[in-house]
Amino acid sequence: MTSKIVIIGAGAAGLFAAYELCQMTNVDITIIEEGPAVSQRICASKDHAVCTKCDPCRMLCGVGGAGAYSSGLLNLDPQIGGDLSSLAGDEAKARELIERVDSIFVKHGAPDQLFYPSKEKIDEIQRLAGSVGIRFIPVRQRLIGTENAPNIIESIRKYLESNGIKFLLNQRAIEITSSQVILQSENKIEYNFCLAAPGRYGMHWLAKQMDKLHIQTKYLPVDIGVRVEVPAFIMDHICDYERDPKFHIFTTTYDDFVRSFCTNHRGYVVQEKYDDGTVAVNGHSFINDPSQNTNFALLVRVSLTHPLEDTSAYGKSIVQACTTLGGGRPMVQRLGDIKRGRRSTHEKILRNTIQPTLSDTTAGDISMAFPHRILTDILEAIEKLDTVIPGIESNNTLLYAPEIKYSAKLIVTNNHLETSMENLFVAGDGAGQTRGIIGAAVSGIIAAQGIIDKLN
Repeated sequence: MTSKIVIIGAGAAGLFAAYELCQMTNVDITIIEEGPAVSQRICASKDHAVCTKCDPCRMLCGVGGAGAYSSGLLNLDPQIGGDLSSLAGDEAKARELIERVDSIFVKHGAPDQLFYPSKEKIDEIQRLAGSVGIRFIPVRQRLIGTENAPNIIESIRKYLESNGIKFLLNQRAIEITSSQVILQSENKIEYNFCLAAPGRYGMHWLAKQMDKLHIQTKYLPVDIGVRVEVPAFIMDHICDYERDPKFHIFTTTYDDFVRSFCTNHRGYVVQEKYDDGTVAVNGHSFINDPSQNTNFALLVRVSLTHPLEDTSAYGKSIVQACTTLGGGRPMVQRLGDIKRGRRSTHEKILRNTIQPTLSDTTAGDISMAFPHRILTDILEAIEKLDTVIPGIESNNTLLYAPEIKYSAKLIVTNNHLETSMENLFVAGDGAGQTRGIIGAAVSGIIAAQGIIDKLN
């Protein structure tokens, strides 16, 4: 008897779950993906149909998801991307799964080069970081590069198709029942097993489905902050060895947790547009098209309790304030202006020694949109980082706002990521299980192994 398996979402979680499942016999696997065959950045300018880094653009998510098309950086460590050791059962199993995911990316065209600092370099950075209470986490990393991602994802998709997996593209799932996935086209797909992995783009929809099915969920923190842009030479001494350095900081005034995230060495700041009309920023990194600047996110972790637990709603209110003050564009401000309590102007940005890689912005005053506590956390984190990265606290350093990483509601599951509704599994960032490409892929494999166990 053939078992029908439906996977919702063709990001890292969905693709790697399918990769694990396609070796099984007597299974019929269908992946439902709302977007096209390849994710792409769609330009809002009339001068371009599709672009990779010009300013007024948005991400059209498709096969591969949004994560692979940022810098496409693979963090090969169980400490990054969620608590992967707990997810996998122990650290050894987590490392084994990470190596498997990495090997598949390499098999399908990811560059061979690994970034990892020497022991001497790690000791040097940790000594400087430790002197101001910063934790530096050295991580083995592989840079796919934004321009390489489409070919790699296409190779993975073709491999899956050659193994009998069907892709339903440009098809939106609107409801999950105990035996069917209902599409916007009103088609219904029967299943014996369903894996819901819609990514961050689909996290609100997935949370509503869980509520409807009476499956327990929990709110997770939201990360709110800015994207910092500096001359590339300021970070060469770190990024030449660690492409995306991970710094964890607890601030002096409020003892809040702040982290660096998604460093794009010699990369570009890009704009993100959301369906509700709000805008934010992110970063891209091209192996073959470097800029003169380096950018990274500096994010403050925010948890909420009574009476408001919905961290996404709180984060969205800040993003909305930034969008309003920016006139529908992200805001940019010189660090020197922020510290002196004055607004940056277009004229100040033009004569700034660091020129922005994202021009479709509004020079403004981030303090008008950010709560005092969050802005204080960011400024104190930059002050501490200046010990490790001398020059980052320059008056000319640019801050773009907002950068936000919404957290999905954590869906309560067993160890195989099966929910309380039998044969319904979840995986990836959209289910609150992970953060990032490698973590999502690992969770997809774990969920697939849970399905395989039940099939056997």
